[in-house]
Amino acid sequence: MATAVFAAGCFWGVEAFFERVKGVETTRVGFMGGNVENPSYEQVKTGKTGHAEVTKIDYNSDVVSYQELLDLFFECHDPTTKNRQGEDVGSQYRSVIFYSDETQQHIAEEKISEWNNKGIFNTPIVTQLTQASDFYEAEEYHQKYLQKNGSVACGIV
Repeated sequence: MATAVFAAGCFWGVEAFFERVKGVETTRVGFMGGNVENPSYEQVKTGKTGHAEVTKIDYNSDVVSYQELLDLFFECHDPTTKNRQGEDVGSQYRSVIFYSDETQQHIAEEKISEWNNKGIFNTPIVTQLTQASDFYEAEEYHQKYLQKNGSVACGIV
């Protein structure tokens, strides 16, 4: 089992998007990249903790590769908008690839370059590439939120 952690706006939509991918075994939503230990959603949504809303993806690398997950990451949101996805605005909604090791970092760097060179986007990708840090799981009511509550606007394209 391997793990990928992505921030691409509202974590509800990102989680729902990746749950449908063959080879993805589990997803959990939470927070990463900030300066407050064990933050709550109420704290993170203010934008003052420095965290991004993230989706932690455990996947079977024999079924789906990290490269394929990165391609899906770039397809599921607008990586060219800084601190915004759809109606969600703030640093907590920024686009980030949190890599766990040098291999993931190198693959992500190559994917960012590849996607910038595809000519799909009118402006350059602003996705941050950051070493993974402590993952703080969001409250249980956020887990599988769209499955539990139905579809809502979430910034996913």
